[in-house]
Amino acid sequence: GKTNMFPLIQRRCFSTPFKLQKLTHNLTGEAPGLLLDRRNKAAWSSSSLRPLPSPYAAQLQPFHTSPPVLKKKTPAEPEAAAQRSLESLRDCPRPVLYLSLAGLVPFVAVPLAMALQGSYCPELASAQAAYGAATASFLGGMRWGFALPESSPAKPDWLNLANGTVPPLLACQASLFKDVTQGALMLVVALGVALHYDVSLLPTYPRWFKVLRVVGTVVMILSLLATVALKASLEGEQSDDGKIRRN
Repeated sequence: GKTNMFPLIQRRCFSTPFKLQKLTHNLTGEAPGLLLDRRNKAAWSSSSLRPLPSPYAAQLQPFHTSPPVLKKKTPAEPEAAAQRSLESLRDCPRPVLYLSLAGLVPFVAVPLAMALQGSYCPELASAQAAYGAATASFLGGMRWGFALPESSPAKPDWLNLANGTVPPLLACQASLFKDVTQGALMLVVALGVALHYDVSLLPTYPRWFKVLRVVGTVVMILSLLATVALKASLEGEQSDDGKIRRN
C-alpha cells in the first residue's frame, strides 16, 4: 500500500509546478529551464543585497586595535586655590594678623633655639608645652565668645559649648604628662580638634579667619613635632657624649 501511495503523492505534488512551467513557456516563449535559471539568479542577487541579521552584522563589525583615546580631565588647580586662600588674608584686620603671628613666636623659637645650640633643653620644651596648653584653652574659649552674643549666628546650644570645652580638657591632660613627648602629642590632638571645629562646624566665620587658623595651627603642630624630633635625636647624642667622657 505504501509503494502505491508514493507515486500518487509524487504526481499530485509535482504536477502543479510542471503545469506552471508550461503556462509560463506559452506566455513568454522561453524554455522552462531558462526561466528557472533567471529566477535563481535574481533570488541570489536579491539575497546578496539584503542586510545580514543583527547578530551576524554585530559579529562582522570592524574593531579598532589602536588604544582608546581618553578624554583629558581638567586638572585640579591646588596652587590657584591656595593662592586665592592666601589672598583672602588681605581682608584680615591688621591687629588680628599681627597678634596671631606674634603668638606663633614662642612655638617656633623653642625648636629653633635647640637646633642652633645643638643640645636639648627640657626647660624650653616644658615652656613650649605649657604655652601650647594655654593656646588650646584660648581657642576653646573663643568658641564660647562667638556663640554667646544674641546677634551671633551660632547658637549657645550643647554642641557649640561642649565643643568649646574639649580643647581645654585635652590641654589639661597634656600638662599632666611628665614626658614632654606625650604632652606634645596630646597638644597636637587638641589643636587639631579645635581647628576642625572652627573650619568645619562653624561656616559663619569669615574666610580670612579660617585661612589664618589653618596657617597658625600648621605652624604650631610642626613646631611641637620638631621639638619631639630634636628631643629624640639630641638626647641620644648627649647621652653618648656623657658615656665617652666618663670612660
